[in-house]
Amino acid sequence: MKSLDQYEIQDLKHIYRTLHAQLQKDFDLMDSGLLHDLQTYLQSQATADGVDVSLHARWAAWLNDGKAVNCPLE
Repeated sequence: MKSLDQYEIQDLKHIYRTLHAQLQKDFDLMDSGLLHDLQTYLQSQATADGVDVSLHARWAAWLNDGKAVNCPLE
């Protein structure tokens, strides 16, 4: 089995965005160890790229490859 760092970052971002979009429909995903591990890994990669992941808009922009994301809280 591969570890997360052996997959393409674009694939991991896509999978994360897809799962995250389903949270309102499937609350069990919130407690998923896989989703948590994937988020932790991606946040570490974003941080290495100089992104402050505590700022949701910047984290979301990184996940979406710089595309504008509607983040009303920031």
